[in-house]
Amino acid sequence: MRKINLLVNLPAGFFTAPVLAAAFARLEKSTVLRRTSHNTAAEIEADLAWADAVLMWSWPMLTPELLDQAPRLKFSAQLDVGQRAARIALDRKFPVSVARRGWSPAVAEMALGLILSTLRKISLYHAAMRAGTESWVRNFPNDIDPDERQLTGRPVGLVGLGAVGRRLAELLAPFQCPLRVHDPFLPDEIARQFGAAKVPVLELIKSSDVVVLCAASNPGTARLLGPAEIAAFRKGAVLVNVARAALVDTEALLTRLRSGDMYAAIDVFDKEPLAADAALRTLPNAFLTPHRAGGILASVERIMGQLIDDLEAHLAGRPRQYALTEAMLPSLDS
Repeated sequence: MRKINLLVNLPAGFFTAPVLAAAFARLEKSTVLRRTSHNTAAEIEADLAWADAVLMWSWPMLTPELLDQAPRLKFSAQLDVGQRAARIALDRKFPVSVARRGWSPAVAEMALGLILSTLRKISLYHAAMRAGTESWVRNFPNDIDPDERQLTGRPVGLVGLGAVGRRLAELLAPFQCPLRVHDPFLPDEIARQFGAAKVPVLELIKSSDVVVLCAASNPGTARLLGPAEIAAFRKGAVLVNVARAALVDTEALLTRLRSGDMYAAIDVFDKEPLAADAALRTLPNAFLTPHRAGGILASVERIMGQLIDDLEAHLAGRPRQYALTEAMLPSLDS
């Protein structure tokens, strides 16, 4: 069988990562590989015209203009895809496989870690121990911080019950947390499978001690948590954002955090990297991580394996496990 021309357009680090050596060796068995790291349509145009298939992240977007100039291109395997690019592919019946859910296990684990760390103040204790400024309990139990709490039995609200939300719901099951979910596209049957009550976002916020954002960023979720929603959080509540910064009105959140009566654990920011003088860095009730929820080596290895599986299925005429479908559109970022 003739080897197809495969353009792999990814950040340069993918091509030198030892964990991906086996994946590229696997690709070389059935394809003629061309490795590039193009960021714009003008850069990728010539290589795309050469390719029978492309394996890429989500940029440059495969616009109608680019697809028109790549007559050989018959398949795209993508780490992620936005709504507009997905709509173009679906309208053209151009086959795309998307492995974005390969990030979900790691994102869900990070969300659980942030919940536990915030409730139990693990990172604060660690920092104090490093600095030698920790306080030891002397008059047990009277000098225990009442704001340090267990997760078990605590009501949790999930904004979005896609792949991340569902995995997080599974991880939360042993903690016996009453679950509420806000997800307009979620079938009632799926909510019941996870023991979650479907509620409007404001009701979810008012009735939860922990709220986790794990929804896509698109026009339907832009600033979903605005001033009214931020004001509705319970005293002592924890907001965890492992989704997108655009879901939250940052200024409204800053105002509430400055009052000192709630907590936030945040992995995503309006501008990244986060500015050195960002107000969030100064707040003791804001726990910050540098957009690390999904990006671990296990995720990269898993996603590449999924895309290669679908490429091989495409070449063999078999059904693809990660094929882009119309039903996936609401779960994609804009």
